[in-house]
Amino acid sequence: MSRGDRLPLATWRAIILHREHPSVDALKRQLELMHIRVSTVWPQLDETDADADVVFFDADMGHDGQFPWPAGFAPMPMVALIGSEAPGRVEWALAQGSNAHLLKPIGSTGAYSALLIAAHAYQLSRSQADDIKTLEDRLRQRPAVVHAVLKLMQQNRSDEAGAWKRLRKIAMDWGMTVEEAAEAICRDERRTRSGA
Repeated sequence: MSRGDRLPLATWRAIILHREHPSVDALKRQLELMHIRVSTVWPQLDETDADADVVFFDADMGHDGQFPWPAGFAPMPMVALIGSEAPGRVEWALAQGSNAHLLKPIGSTGAYSALLIAAHAYQLSRSQADDIKTLEDRLRQRPAVVHAVLKLMQQNRSDEAGAWKRLRKIAMDWGMTVEEAAEAICRDERRTRSGA
């Protein structure tokens, strides 16, 4: 979410994972004023709840196994509802992947800012995870790139710079990344060697 972007809250679905409580009623009123569809569930979420846009969860009475995904891998922003600031409870909420929090008792404000902060933190976290995966994939493909450059140096009787230039051109011509093109060159070489 970049600056100036507005969340389409009127299309959102929120789940409050909390036992019946006046704070839940107050939070539900705030969310409904933003035209967010709200469901309240307890003691755990179902697989069907994984399509919600945000989950507010009780950090005080929460426990492992309440979510149908591994701890820290929620498919949406998570907001912890915290009444007790006991270190163990806060650590548990963070381990679940909380992106923001609201302190209980919940009054007539706070949900909107918690939503914005949670959505922003969630998108940032997802973007960083995607970047890390891309870098890990590129690192994993490095041996293939080195092998492809050496092969191109041999084939074209060129130096390293010339082979890199040729590999980049092949990648552009084939509509691939350099790493994908290098892996394709290595696969082709293996097929040629095996006589396939």
